Amino acid sequence: MFAKRFLNQENFNSYDDYIKNATPIVPDNFNFAYDVIDEIARETPDKVAVLWVNDSGERKEITFKMLAEMSNAVANYLTERGLERGDTVLLFMRRRWEYWVLMMAMHRAGIIPIPSTNQLKAEDIRFRIKTANVRAIIAFDDGVVVDEIKTAIGDDENILLIDSTEIANASETYPTTFERVPNNNDDTMVVYFTSGTTDMPKMVAHNFAYPLGHINTAVFWQQLSDGDIHFTLSESGWAKCSWGKMYGQWLAGATVFVFDFSRVFTAHDLLRAISENRISSFCAPPTAYKMILHADMDKYDLSSLKKAEIAGEALNPDVYERFLARTGIKLREGFGQTETCLLLFNNQWIEPRPGSMGMGAAGWEIVLLDERGHEIKEFDTVGEICISLKNGRPIGLFQGYHKNEKQTASVYRDGFYHTGDIAYRDADGYYWFVGRNDDLIKTSGYRVSPFEVESVLLEHPAVREVAVTGIPDSARGQAVKATIVLNKYFQQTDVLVRILQDHVKTNTAHYKCPRVIEFVDSLPMTISGKIRRALIRTLDSAKESIVDPIKNTIGLGKEE
Repeated sequence: MFAKRFLNQENFNSYDDYIKNATPIVPDNFNFAYDVIDEIARETPDKVAVLWVNDSGERKEITFKMLAEMSNAVANYLTERGLERGDTVLLFMRRRWEYWVLMMAMHRAGIIPIPSTNQLKAEDIRFRIKTANVRAIIAFDDGVVVDEIKTAIGDDENILLIDSTEIANASETYPTTFERVPNNNDDTMVVYFTSGTTDMPKMVAHNFAYPLGHINTAVFWQQLSDGDIHFTLSESGWAKCSWGKMYGQWLAGATVFVFDFSRVFTAHDLLRAISENRISSFCAPPTAYKMILHADMDKYDLSSLKKAEIAGEALNPDVYERFLARTGIKLREGFGQTETCLLLFNNQWIEPRPGSMGMGAAGWEIVLLDERGHEIKEFDTVGEICISLKNGRPIGLFQGYHKNEKQTASVYRDGFYHTGDIAYRDADGYYWFVGRNDDLIKTSGYRVSPFEVESVLLEHPAVREVAVTGIPDSARGQAVKATIVLNKYFQQTDVLVRILQDHVKTNTAHYKCPRVIEFVDSLPMTISGKIRRALIRTLDSAKESIVDPIKNTIGLGKEE
């Protein structure tokens, strides 16, 4: 396990031992491509770094030696095209194998990649080009995104547009040695745009030490080691790809599995991929596990699967229990942001509690702050998750929002990084997610977590998906509303509304019961698959029948 070279000790015998001694050591002028990939390639050249398959039956194995040589070749190609250290480049690579070669090549040359999803439209791309001062765009042409890119570029001849086929060709034809480009640890290595659930997307800049922050992710959360084949579902356009398909996994000694699908995947696609490729570790958001649980899992040999993690949104206890019953595997939830590495997780030394984010990760001093900025030390008291900076910035915490000091100052203040996420800590030290600051519902003097109400509703067999939001209420300030997608065979009736409301009242406090229930065919999602509660609130504000619950005709429950 290469990660041990960046830790003070090899083995940890308790959570306390881990917390005290597992903060990575960052060498001067660290560069992941040279100092990790090249070293692994030298010591174990035939070890598989990337196992790539697609839904057309193609398969490709890239060893560490191949990855080192191919990324050197592509670095030569990119510099020949005129790209230099500090240039920003948008990548639209979906899940193509060339992405992993490109990332290492750009790290070598000091070129700053901005991974992006192929789901972006011309307006989204134009915004990113302008905001990031983009020098080039590299894309896999899926028949749609290149047309959107060309529309966004217009007649700007200063932006290079490079097809991914050129990257594939360069990896085989250009020289396989590349002179090291020096860098400092604080130089920007990669930029990610946030998904923009409540505001315009922000550019999150991570430095060259960032990969070592993911030792927590792969070694201590996913518990990977030599011989593991790890499958994280995320596509390359999101920070979760860095979390689960690259840095930490290679440091842990694992092979990264990539399933490149060209159409909407199904639960059967995932189960077949896990079975046929002998996946030992799987990480996905809750929606993927819900899909799997609705499928006929008994048709697939899942005996290779030993570990499973969940991230992206909070875990509903019902999903945890059902997956455990079907597989014998305890889902281990982890929490972090595009701006961070892993902050909280259910690790190997603690017993997971369904619905809890777990405990803090080594190197991160986590505190809960109240609305006045005072630290909350009481148990079961809600506050904002913040990172203390009194001992410096943790390894893996972002440098700031690229080219935007105002945005950076809004979250770095008073000696803390403010995540904007709300949680509470129980008497045993477990953290429990409540919601985004903007998503909390304040009704009749109470603060209601959308996630808590959603979790209760999801336990009812009628509910497939749900988003809980607050709507204006002249008497209460806000009323709780549930927007629900029903499972097959259930009908939208007033009787069902009252059944669901009674279900919530039976399982949690009465003031958390949704006074308004609206049935829809689908929920609005971001392109990263997160529920757009802010959009639901905006749409509701335009509906008079919903703004004033007294006039509401969409499933108003009886008064308490």
